[in-house]
Amino acid sequence: MGRQAPDTGYGLGEDRRGLKVTYCTDTRPVPVIAEYAAEADLFICEGMYGEKEKEAKAREYKHMTFYEAAALAKKAQPKQMWLTHYSPSLNRPEEYMDEVRRIFPRAKAAKDGWTAELEFDEE
Repeated sequence: MGRQAPDTGYGLGEDRRGLKVTYCTDTRPVPVIAEYAAEADLFICEGMYGEKEKEAKAREYKHMTFYEAAALAKKAQPKQMWLTHYSPSLNRPEEYMDEVRRIFPRAKAAKDGWTAELEFDEE
């Protein structure tokens, strides 16, 4: 990347940072997740439970709460984090987002069918 194509003579441009998406689900929060998500353009992470009283259930079933996912994002510092993989009992994930955003301000409660267009940084 960023070098002249060998057979065509056309330049490909200067080297630039690629795009990075990190996806994580069906796990408890472990430090390596933040390492993999470090400075990602988009970090999609499970948030099975928004209710604080369900932290024990999250541990038992090997899932994360919204707040545990936000803490990982705080360490990783991605450009944005989408929470996903909600418990079927969680009807309105957006109700918990004010508190989640106190931990990681660029968090969003993802919805089915969401898409994102990621763009290269113009330096």
